[in-house]
Amino acid sequence: QVHLVESGGGLVQAGGSLRLSCAASGGTFSSYAMGWFRQAPGKEREIVAAISWSGRSTYYADSVKGRFTISRDNAKNTVYLQMNSLKPEDTAVYYCAADPTTWGKHYDYDYWGQGTQVTVSS
Repeated sequence: QVHLVESGGGLVQAGGSLRLSCAASGGTFSSYAMGWFRQAPGKEREIVAAISWSGRSTYYADSVKGRFTISRDNAKNTVYLQMNSLKPEDTAVYYCAADPTTWGKHYDYDYWGQGTQVTVSS
């Protein structure tokens, strides 16, 4: 079983940048496909980005394509989400998730972090 802890959230002005990190422990990190999700108040959780086990394949939601970059460092057991050109509509709690069998755009990830708040002011 893998334990996930997100960090890096905060308050930023529109147009600014943040980098989220998700540190994994308790499992073989390279055995898990990883995803970043977000949930804004009153809205359903949505997938933002995903990355395969090796990091060679990535997926982005249309709303963040060209602005966000997902990456992973298997030696550091960490997945990142670099967020540039942030918009007020990016405001949400951001979660990372891990799944051993399936990567990409799905919501059945087995393990989830506790989330980190990102607030973008206009």
